[in-house]
Amino acid sequence: MAKAKSAFVCTECGAEYRKWQGQCSSCQEWNTLSEVRLSSTRPGASGSSGGSAGRSGYSGAVSREVVDLANVDLGEVPRLTSTFEEFDRVLGGGLVPGSAVLLGGHPGAGKSTLLLQTACKQAQQRRVLYVTGEESLSQVAMRARRLQLPTQGLQMLAETSIETILGVAERERPDVLIIDSIQTTHLEDIASAPGGVAQVRESAAALTRFAKQSSTVLMLVGHVTKDGTLAGPKVLEHMIDASLLLEGGADSRFRTLRGLKNRFGAVNELGVFAMLEHGLKEVKNPSAIFLSRNEEQAPGSLVMVVWEGTRPILVEVQALLDDSALGNPRRVAVGLDQNRLAMLLAVLHRHGGLFTGDQDVFLNVVGGVKVLETSADLAVLLAVVSSLQSRSLPRELVVFGEVGLSGEIRPVPSGQERIVEAAKHGFKRAIVPRGNAPKQSPEGMEVVPVDKLSDALDAL
Repeated sequence: MAKAKSAFVCTECGAEYRKWQGQCSSCQEWNTLSEVRLSSTRPGASGSSGGSAGRSGYSGAVSREVVDLANVDLGEVPRLTSTFEEFDRVLGGGLVPGSAVLLGGHPGAGKSTLLLQTACKQAQQRRVLYVTGEESLSQVAMRARRLQLPTQGLQMLAETSIETILGVAERERPDVLIIDSIQTTHLEDIASAPGGVAQVRESAAALTRFAKQSSTVLMLVGHVTKDGTLAGPKVLEHMIDASLLLEGGADSRFRTLRGLKNRFGAVNELGVFAMLEHGLKEVKNPSAIFLSRNEEQAPGSLVMVVWEGTRPILVEVQALLDDSALGNPRRVAVGLDQNRLAMLLAVLHRHGGLFTGDQDVFLNVVGGVKVLETSADLAVLLAVVSSLQSRSLPRELVVFGEVGLSGEIRPVPSGQERIVEAAKHGFKRAIVPRGNAPKQSPEGMEVVPVDKLSDALDAL
């Protein structure tokens, strides 16, 4: 019997090494190399083949000759609807045949619920195979009945062996193949336990190869670690076409679906769902739920317009400043970058003349939204000023803009669309960068363009 070949793979970046070493030379991380046994046979669409033949056609149809890119046939590939408009929005317009989609999220976020709802509704139009490795068929059936879903036509399989799953998929030829979850699957010729680096990597590679060769939509459920990143080797995220993250705390009924990677659409697209008694329901107007404010306006509260994927969303930011009893005052930011908050407070002191070095600063984005762009800078500073001076801001005021280190207010992308969205929700006044000021303001709205932080403070 030939000796099994092995390699050492970095779980952070996916780099391979012939020998073990303490530090990965690619990403400079320590103690991240894990031994992976390379299988001699890799299951493909036909069930078996070894060596280069097993990997042939990994990305779809094989081209044996060099082809000019201008001569490649761009045949129109129809997208399949997931039956959820918010899901299709995050995917870039729907499911692409032959693509691999990875859905991650914390336990209890609703990954299995979302995919079961999608599978049951899609099964009324096309062939869908749902493979469960974490639950029994009776448990899935009980959940489907509780959610009052149509169960006719959905093909179910309780299996964790990749060889068996591929054999059934080859026989049934489904249009959509759902694996719940990739961490429970295993290949027989890989010695490590399910969920290990080797098993996750090789199992995902075999399933993705089948999806590419058979034009099947592959949807994988992935677990996440404590810090919210997808568990398993980093190479798993490289081999799939779209990586989605379903977020939502146990104390909130709202769930956000964010695109982290998408080869067929915009990245950082956001879809919003509400967890109700009969499963997840899409929220068509996210700004409405994030703007559910009290009638009495409190100091430190302000509305800003953030851009998520291809649409603007209005969210409320709250700031609270209090005298600090510590030598090193606290800086706490929920939903925003804490390091950027410290930088903005320094800009406020240097160019706004307001000192916060003796104050504890607490910042929160209402609704559990995570703001990843710099358009929230100006709104954050004005909310801090409002709390520091104990002065409430008008309810009809909306603010956005990036703040530079020299106190200048820089324009942000899609400024016109942000202003129009704010006008639709009844806001009467907007403080925006001069570069984003429209030639003609929307009817009923006053747009105040500013160049510097001092101009924005005067506009209050």
